[in-house]
Formats: sequence, structure tokens, C-alpha cells
Amino acid sequence: MTALETLIFPSSTEQSSLSHLLTDLKRANLSIHNRLRSILQDAEFVREVAASFGDSSKRRKRWRPLVANERCGSWYVRPADKTASAYFKSTDGHTGAWKFSTRRLNLNLLGLVGECDGCIIVDSTRRGKRMPDALSKTIPIWCAVLNRALFPDHPNPTEAHALFTPPQAVSPTEHAQIEALLPSFLASLRALDLDLPALRSRIAKPLRPLWVTPDSNLTHLSELHDDDDDDDDDADADENGYKDGRPVVVFEDFHPVICCTASRRVSGGELTTIDGGGGGGGGGEGSARGDSFVYVQGAGDDTENWAHGLTAELFWTHKDLLLSTPESELPALVAQLVESTNGDNCRIVLTPAVTGRETWVKSPHEMQVGLGRHKVASRNLRTALPDICSFVTRYLQDHASDNHNHERGPEAGSRVLIACETSKDLSVATALAVSMWCFNSEGTAPRDAGKQTIFTKDLVKVRLGRIMTAYPEANPGRASLQSVNSFLMDYR
Repeated sequence: MTALETLIFPSSTEQSSLSHLLTDLKRANLSIHNRLRSILQDAEFVREVAASFGDSSKRRKRWRPLVANERCGSWYVRPADKTASAYFKSTDGHTGAWKFSTRRLNLNLLGLVGECDGCIIVDSTRRGKRMPDALSKTIPIWCAVLNRALFPDHPNPTEAHALFTPPQAVSPTEHAQIEALLPSFLASLRALDLDLPALRSRIAKPLRPLWVTPDSNLTHLSELHDDDDDDDDDADADENGYKDGRPVVVFEDFHPVICCTASRRVSGGELTTIDGGGGGGGGGEGSARGDSFVYVQGAGDDTENWAHGLTAELFWTHKDLLLSTPESELPALVAQLVESTNGDNCRIVLTPAVTGRETWVKSPHEMQVGLGRHKVASRNLRTALPDICSFVTRYLQDHASDNHNHERGPEAGSRVLIACETSKDLSVATALAVSMWCFNSEGTAPRDAGKQTIFTKDLVKVRLGRIMTAYPEANPGRASLQSVNSFLMDYR
């Protein structure tokens, strides 16, 4: 029998060493290589989902549009397959903190949903969750609120105005708690005084969220919406299964907003080993190689902690090179790829120390504008914006050939980088002004300097909404936005 005095307990030093060992082991498993392999495998599943929901008839070859829920979603959607971006924040669906965001309305999706009879929104989550809160709760709230606003007199309000949530992720109690908040969410939307009839004209039916995960039976899903009867409903559809350029109606009573969780759930954590010959989540390219790898659930999340500046766009452009490079050489390769995309970018740096105008221009590619801090900076921004926008305009004119050289890929064009102390206020307001003043209405090409443009507050709101969708952490202050409005509407 073992006596108490014969037991040996680890010392604090040994416990610390074991803890560090386990931490190092997990960090190794969460390597760049494992993450990229996992992303590629999950992206194959996303394509399978798109194909399953696109084939409403045996003739259809086009898919419902894939929408990346930024920022994570773009890692799982090939650029050629991606139709649009959205930003539904998971924190708006966290238990007890449910919210309908009036700053992230995602109204750009309505036209897409109406034209294509739905869309597929792609996102992911990590650490053993079945689906992210953005898909299980934030989007269902969005659908229910918009349905109540756009279809107030629907003949079947019980169905059209209902809240739909996935029962495997949302308990009946939580569902009821969210449902009780819908009237207040609707009131907040109506308070924006949007043109609801114009929004209503974009869609023919209410919105209905549906959910797909790697555990879903895609064959069964296809059968659910296949037109298997013997009638001739699709007789006037084209060879791709489309009628009048739009999908043949599949869901008669609603537009499906298909919430696709790209990553497979890993029980008890976020890691599991996948051999080269298979594995869950779709297989495909991600498992075609002969070697094994550690599958990371939600590998595209938290890129600031592992990607070294690598973006989803760069990954898809150079995926073969990245996946064939040894792990030890990946950081250097990523740094090289990131650096190659920067080129001679235009840089506008807004500094917290006030400086004289004559010191701002540092080179043909860089300005350092000393605005100060807080309210002083917001006031000084108004007088600095003419110089900043003129500087960017000259830069774009000097690099016009770069912006039209599409052979090197979209990441090779000239870019304008704007930075401030917080990255949320002054730089965002400046980017808004530059986007309006220097670029066309779509923000995709330099504005024709010879064409007079009338700026309005509504146009500024629309452009700000696009920025907020792309960069949800942005939080420009009221004074900063007033400076932008004053510059755009008064400066000649």
C-alpha cells in the first residue's frame, strides 16, 4: 500500500514547464500550414453547398450567390465565386446582448436576394461551436425585423413576421427572449426614416434563414427543393434553369437566406488530425495531398494572431505556392508576398502632434499630417482635407497605368493607406472624404476630375455605410464626420 509520504508531487517549476510544453504544442498545431490546409478543405464544402442549393432543376448550372460575412468569410470563398460581402456581427447575437444594428444594415443584400431568389452567407467559428452567433442569431434577427418592416400587411403575418432560429443552437428560452425584443428592434429601424417602399421593391417575398453545416446532408437538402414532379413548371426556363435571367422559383413562400457554417465542428476543442486521404468537411483539394495535417476549426478567424499580414485575397492567388512551402519558410514567404503588394502605395499618416502645413509632404507617396488629438484634431481635419485629397488625386494620376494593369491581378494596383493613432476615427473620416472626392460613385476607380460632382449627406451616408461594412471596428466621431461634410459640400 502506498504511503502518503511516498507520493511525489510535481514542483511549481515542473508544472510551469508542462504548461509551456502544452502551449507550445498547441501553437505548433495552429501553424500557418495547418490553418491554410483547413481553410482549403472548408472552402470545398462551401462550393458543395452552393451547388446543392443552386440546382433547383436538373438543368441549372448556376448557383445562388455566395456572400462572405466579413472578415472571416472571405477565406472560405474563392474570389471568382464571391458575389458580395456582408457584416453580421456575432456580438449582436451573444446571449443577453441581442441587437439589431442600425449601423450594419446590410441592405445591399436585398437586391441580390430578390434577383437570385436568395443567397448563401458564409462564415465560420472555432473552439467546438456548431455555428457562429452571427448565423444562428444575428441574421435571424435581421430577417425578422426586415420582414416586419417591409411586409407589414402580409396575408400570413404569423409566418412572415416570425423569428426563425436553429433549434440545435438556440434554446426555446433564448428564442422567446429574442422574439420579445423584435418590436423594439423594428422601432429602431423605422426611426431611421428609410425609404421602405423602395427597399420592399427589391424583394418579392419575406426572408427566411436556413442553416447548413458540414454535418448537414447536402443530398437531402437538394431533394427538398428539387422540382421532382412531372408538371412543366420549368418549361419556359432557359438551359441553365433560369427564367428571365433569374432563378426559377424554388421556395414559393420566402427568399432563402442560407447561413453556411464553413468549418466542421471539432468535439472538445478546435483541433483534430486529418489524413491525406480524407476527412470531414468536404475533402476536395484540402485533403488531396498524401500527408496528414491537423484540422483547425475556424482557421480563418483571428488573422491578426497568425496570418502575418496575409489576406484571403493573397491566399487564393498564391495558394499552391503557400501550401507547398515548408512551415519554417512560410513567415518569410508571407512577408515577401505582402511586401510585393504594397509597392509604391500612397500613405497618409495623421499624427497626434500639430505640425505646419509646409511640413506635411514627405515624398511623392507620403504625407504626415499633424492634426493633434480629440476635438482639436477633428477641427483641423476640415482645413487639412483639401491638401490631403489633392495629394491623393495627384498620386492616382501619376499611377494611372498601374491602376489599369489588370494582368498582375487586383492586388497589384496602387493603394491609398490612411493611418491615425486609433485607426477608428480620424483615419476613417479621412478615408471617407478621399473615397468621395477622389473616386467614382462605386469607389472603384479615380473620379473624372473634369466632371462636376454634387455631394449630398445621403451620398456620404451610403459611402460611410460601405466603409463600416468592410471595417466594422470603425467609429468616426461626430465632429470628424461634420468636418468631412463641411469639406465636401462647401469646398470648391
